[in-house]
Amino acid sequence: MKYSHKLSDAVHVLTYIYVCRDYDLSSKTIAASVESNPSLIRRLLSKLTKAGLVASKPGIASRKLTRSPKQISLLDVYNALGGGQLLHIDKKTNPRCIVGGNIQTVLNRVYDKVQNAAEHEMDQITLADIIDQVLKEHRLKHRK
Repeated sequence: MKYSHKLSDAVHVLTYIYVCRDYDLSSKTIAASVESNPSLIRRLLSKLTKAGLVASKPGIASRKLTRSPKQISLLDVYNALGGGQLLHIDKKTNPRCIVGGNIQTVLNRVYDKVQNAAEHEMDQITLADIIDQVLKEHRLKHRK
């Protein structure tokens, strides 16, 4: 099974832009934090900018959030990346089988319920919540 890190990388990028707002915000520097490559960061930033979450100036490594982290939900970020279904159904099942002929309909209903619950939870979590937890973890690790 292939996993996508786009959402976690996008949240990482937004958190970095806010926490490190007075420092170098080039895609190269952000990529070093994500341990990714600058072109991936530029693609994420493009989507976040098109969704109205990030503002930048062409030719300058200056980026900022377009609104307060308290006003950006995890669902906003998820939707900026294209949203979509979290769970997917195998469309190739045997329609003549009692299970294969009915599992898709049943799983569609179940997966819709899971999708709605996940989106509701993502809407309750803000970027500010994540930033606060990142800074708290940082303080705990560097308390010594």
